[in-house]
Amino acid sequence: MKSDKLREAFFDFFITKGHKQIPSAPMIVKDDPSLMFTNAGMNQFKGVFLGDKTPKDLKIVNSQKCLRVSGKHNDLEEVGHDGHHHTMFEMLGNWSFGDYFKAEAIDWAWEFLTKICKLDQERIYITIFEGEASQQLDRDAESYNIWKKYISKDRIINGNKKDNFWEMGDTGPCGPCTEVHYDNRSQDERKTLPGGDLVNKDHPQVIEIWNLVFICFNRLSNGTLEALSNKHVDTGMGLERLSMIMQNKDSNYDTDVFESIIGKIVKITNIEYGSDTESDIAIRVIADHLRAVSFSIADGQLPSNIKAGYVIRRILRRAIRYGYSFLGMKNSFIYKLVPVLVSEMSEYYPEIEAQNQFIQDVIKEEEEAFLRTLSGGLKQIDEILASGGKNISGKQVFELYDTFGFPNDLTALILEENGVTYNQEEFNIEMQKQKNRSKSAAQVKTGDWNVVLEDEKQEFIGYDTLETKIKISRYREITIKNQTLYQLVFNLTPFYPEGGGQIGDVGVISSADENIDIIDTKKENNLIIHFAKKLPSNLESEFLAQVNLENRQNICCNHTATHLLHQALREILGVHVEQKGSLVSSSYLRFDFSHFSKVDKEDLKKVERYIDKKILQNIPLQEDNIPLTKAKEMGAMMLFGEKYEDVVRLIQFGGSKELCGGTHVSHTGELGLFRIVSESSVSAGIRRIEAITADKALKAIEEQDSLLSHIQQIVKEQDILQAINNLVSSNKEKDKKLAALRNEEIISIKSKLLDHVIKVNNIGFIAQEVDLSAEEMKNICFDLKQNEKNLVLVLASVKENKVLLSLFVSTDLVDSGLDASSIIKESSKAIKGSGGGQPFFATAGGINPKGIKEAFSIIKQLLSK
Repeated sequence: MKSDKLREAFFDFFITKGHKQIPSAPMIVKDDPSLMFTNAGMNQFKGVFLGDKTPKDLKIVNSQKCLRVSGKHNDLEEVGHDGHHHTMFEMLGNWSFGDYFKAEAIDWAWEFLTKICKLDQERIYITIFEGEASQQLDRDAESYNIWKKYISKDRIINGNKKDNFWEMGDTGPCGPCTEVHYDNRSQDERKTLPGGDLVNKDHPQVIEIWNLVFICFNRLSNGTLEALSNKHVDTGMGLERLSMIMQNKDSNYDTDVFESIIGKIVKITNIEYGSDTESDIAIRVIADHLRAVSFSIADGQLPSNIKAGYVIRRILRRAIRYGYSFLGMKNSFIYKLVPVLVSEMSEYYPEIEAQNQFIQDVIKEEEEAFLRTLSGGLKQIDEILASGGKNISGKQVFELYDTFGFPNDLTALILEENGVTYNQEEFNIEMQKQKNRSKSAAQVKTGDWNVVLEDEKQEFIGYDTLETKIKISRYREITIKNQTLYQLVFNLTPFYPEGGGQIGDVGVISSADENIDIIDTKKENNLIIHFAKKLPSNLESEFLAQVNLENRQNICCNHTATHLLHQALREILGVHVEQKGSLVSSSYLRFDFSHFSKVDKEDLKKVERYIDKKILQNIPLQEDNIPLTKAKEMGAMMLFGEKYEDVVRLIQFGGSKELCGGTHVSHTGELGLFRIVSESSVSAGIRRIEAITADKALKAIEEQDSLLSHIQQIVKEQDILQAINNLVSSNKEKDKKLAALRNEEIISIKSKLLDHVIKVNNIGFIAQEVDLSAEEMKNICFDLKQNEKNLVLVLASVKENKVLLSLFVSTDLVDSGLDASSIIKESSKAIKGSGGGQPFFATAGGINPKGIKEAFSIIKQLLSK
């Protein structure tokens, strides 16, 4: 059965059992600080399991895009080396939110596998939780007794807490699980050893295919478990693994899921899959990583140097490196695989088809940038090798990795090819230091919630009012970078939580006894969380919550301006413009959008005029909560990577229509002014505009007026532009005269140099320290090349306590075997540097000016041989 038919069969089966089919959530997590990526199907339902969110449907089924490359669930380094680990994979799942529990989940799993998929029952093994005395957890006898109806006792295996007690992280929803394993070995192999002996032993053909999790506990920060008010079922089955079994394959990569992608890689690289272990691993790595990177970009996460973007860049660079090292691909090619992926998966995941070209552009730019990094790293390695020695410092290898982004395993491979080793232990120490620094910088300790007031629903009223009476319903303590903060939840709140690019509100809550500053507001698993530096002395008091009015007003101006900017760019540059990220703060706005070239100054002025015109029209805000289907019909702008509810909030300012949960001005006139501060590149096909509004824009204009006035006083002319042009012209003339004088000086220096020729082994030799730039020394050497014979010239110059060496060897001496590049590499050791170049001209740089005479002496000795 093909993978798309298998996915469809799974949906159809559970729909007959009363489940509602829902689409996959985005792979990028936006409102849970404990996660960067969706690593399991349950992530989007965490709030339901904790009781913070009420589900619309009690039974659902879906196929969830998952990514496991960081944190507890990290398969990255194993990907490609076997046939069943992946970064991005599809998780088929059925769910119950307080409806059915173990009996139905197990019954239906057995029915689907044996009746729909018709799997060989004799190859199926089951694991159940054996219990954990230290935490007073009993063996899962209930699951055992249910499985006994279908399978012999000898194929139901006890599993420990690591394998059969599912936990999302250090804290949060958890519970015992029962796993379905399948023995995919040949009949002959099965006869030699029972499959039960290989369950959970990392055998590539005896693998887990389905995990049925029974969520009934919440893990607190102190390690204890508390029972949840409702019991839930969360199952997850890997589509890729099930496809392997259903298609009688030995590897996920041999199924139709990867067949077309691998075929395209083979065609591009002209390397046969299955012919060599190293190239096979590389092909699998690229096929897998293509999916992870493409779907991440489609969900709105671009490669970058921070957080989730860094992880995506790391995945892509791993694929590029494998192609570079083992497939001989020195030019970009991975982007060419995207159309194949789109043709295979767009029917169920339309977001990837809609962004086909954009994904290609981003991947191509990233490939070319990293290939340049690899090229630069190779030059650094050449310099390391040129320094001699058969063992180099691990710190040098780490510097290549840390500073230049050059993979240490590729460095090790190149060094090995040249008979050189490096101190692995020293490298590991440096790597651990970096990890400790990163861990320390990012470490967050979160305490458990303390309930003050039982409150079933928290209400946000911040669209209509900025102050209200509130009560604290729960609180907890957190530590960030050794700073203790408190997170407060109110029964209702006017504070807008960070989201959709808009920063969180700040303000104060006050009682008769004290004022508590609210320094930030965020959302986590459907809870609006308010950050404070201290805890109220009386948590049960009634407080007046007040949002900082000026701060909120500035945010509203910038958020509305962001919508108008989006509309303006689409009008002026074209409808290909789509939002790719934004930041709305109280001081400025930042808007990232798809566009393929720099926006010229005239178009930026058009954008400013367009928005200022909308401001003058004082267009009123039209805010509606409407069905998502109607919003689509109206042509409302939507963001890829966002999961929208059935009813959405539509924000309109005239022709600008966007789905948005943020706060806005009531009329565009409140913006006052709009001014663009900068336009720049973010990555391939992505541009960024930063802009200001209202008082900030007015202040910027006032500062420009003041600057012009100051310039006018300096130039003492009414026509400032003409005065500046006159100054520029005058300076150009002076620069020409100075350049001519300098040229005459250099001609004189060159002539005097030839007066210092001495004979070394019948070769004319000049060695002089001069006050010249690197470019000037090069020009002298290239001039001498035209006429001089039987000459070796070495010049040294010291600039900012750094030494520059330039070495010239005349053409006739090059023909007789002298090589400037080899000579400079040897002599540069004296100045504690390195260098290289061409046979007739080479350069070196170093940090030891006192070594210049020794460098001259080394060259002289080399000529004497």
